[in-house]
Amino acid sequence: MAKTWGRRLDLSLGMIAALVLMLMMLLTTSDVFARYMFNAPIRGAFELTELCLVLLIYAGLPLVSHRESHVVVDLFESWMSVGVKRTLRVVGNLLCTGALAGMSWVIYLRAVRVAGYGDTTSVLKLPLAPVAFTIAGLIFATALIHIGLIFAEPPAEENTSAL
Repeated sequence: MAKTWGRRLDLSLGMIAALVLMLMMLLTTSDVFARYMFNAPIRGAFELTELCLVLLIYAGLPLVSHRESHVVVDLFESWMSVGVKRTLRVVGNLLCTGALAGMSWVIYLRAVRVAGYGDTTSVLKLPLAPVAFTIAGLIFATALIHIGLIFAEPPAEENTSAL
């Protein structure tokens, strides 16, 4: 059940990231083409690219955390026992959960304020509140993933350690 859920999460977040990246690529290519061939850039292309980049980054955050493919410095790992490694893994995931939950809360409060003010983008006048709420939601989803990682089976290299 958990593996199926994990595969679905990876697939859905991966598809979102791929679609956003494809949209950014098409938008940038079209904008450059229109700018140089017709001297008529696409209105608001820079704003749309910025919004896509934000979605790409925050859709990738839970994906990277779920796959546990974030940057890791393992200078002392070869000297540690499996128990110490597992303890550090739990502590690290607890710290990540707390930090991400706190960031999600702060960004949620900011999103509420942005919605109240009715903030929009400069050129296209797109509302910014949905973007801010999406960021808060994706960061919170990442915090939930780190809670799940506390109880998940450690990666294979931890299980086969000789120390």
